Amino acid sequence: MLITINNKKFTDNSKEANSEVAFVYSSQNEKFCDDAKANNCVDLIPSRKLKDYVDFSSIKIIGITGTNGKTTTAAAIYSILLDLGYKVALQGTRGFFINDEKVEDYTLTTPVQLANFAHIQKAIDNKCDFFVTEVSSHAIEQKRIEGIEFELKVHTNITRDHLDYHKTIEEYINVKNSFFNDDSKKLINKDDKVVKFNTKNAYTYSLENPSTYKVTAYSFKNGMHVMFSNIEKMNAFSSSMMGIFNIYNLMAAIASVHLTTNKTLDEICEAVENFAGVSGRMEIVSVDPLIIIDFAHTPDGMKEVYESFNHKDIITVFGAGGDRDKEKRPLMGKLAANFAKHIIVTSDNPRFEDPDLIIEDICKAIPNKDNLTIEVNRKEAIKKGIDLAKQNKNSVLLILGKGDEPYQIIYDKKLPLVDKDEVLKHI
Repeated sequence: MLITINNKKFTDNSKEANSEVAFVYSSQNEKFCDDAKANNCVDLIPSRKLKDYVDFSSIKIIGITGTNGKTTTAAAIYSILLDLGYKVALQGTRGFFINDEKVEDYTLTTPVQLANFAHIQKAIDNKCDFFVTEVSSHAIEQKRIEGIEFELKVHTNITRDHLDYHKTIEEYINVKNSFFNDDSKKLINKDDKVVKFNTKNAYTYSLENPSTYKVTAYSFKNGMHVMFSNIEKMNAFSSSMMGIFNIYNLMAAIASVHLTTNKTLDEICEAVENFAGVSGRMEIVSVDPLIIIDFAHTPDGMKEVYESFNHKDIITVFGAGGDRDKEKRPLMGKLAANFAKHIIVTSDNPRFEDPDLIIEDICKAIPNKDNLTIEVNRKEAIKKGIDLAKQNKNSVLLILGKGDEPYQIIYDKKLPLVDKDEVLKHI
């Protein structure tokens, strides 16, 4: 990738390096240093030194990591800051935004190091006060965020995910926790049982355990209504969003803005009410019948969604991604069996795996096959779910796994498919 910062050109591709373009090398590409020299490149910069060429002093960078909730928490911080009058950039799963304008579509949750620096520089050029970014476990392990000085590091939760890459849950947990080893200001979900962090400059939020920002009461009626304490002072906010996990997400966002601005919690809580959530994250697509789409694709993420609708007859449509952690598939099936009145197992992003075999892995853990439908065609599965929901006034149809993804990955092809569009065709 070739970028220009302060009239100096940098690349992490040795073929682009030359006498005028510096080669930035890390453990991933240092083997190509000789190739860069062969192209007459005289300026070889270790990735840890790239920060010396950029002045980040005019912008506050907030990084959010966790298994679930990164996208919603980052979007909520972005929305609140904009409503409070700040200029803000947002980088993450949904793309790159500056002051409510989409600048780039998404590729990786957290881009490579040079793209991170280029985006931060673009935010600075647009006079942004804040740069809000999701931070993936891959980005931490591969040092894509190396050299970025964070004003605040935010932790949402750590549960099972990406074991196709990290191999063990212990390795995954350790990578996530390594983000919080330093002395920088950090905000931690105190209710997470596996998080470990440097307590210096650490603040916490919670629903269960004592914390800096402690939820004391909440109710769900036409959205959520939450009361919380901060240094013995009580505060409250309301939102149209649903689910206990979204209380955590909004608490993280409120605390983040409070810790990085001089705004009062009253001002921040008022701005929360304008944030309606993220497309494809607990998104209500239909009220009658009640149909909700969510990105939940891990056992813990699914559990959180299911628990939010325990008072309903749950109909669920979901699958599992191919070429990913296979061990989570029966866990997903077991969860659906525990919560749902009717289960429709379908295809997600099968990639190079046989979708029938993925479905078989899921269904091994579903003991009662009487309430199970197998439909490999995701469009047909959604239609069958809607037909069932129309027959039961007390039902909720939960379509999980893909959120607002605009495609389905089959082999190496991305074929157009949007869950929301399929719902709107049939309601």
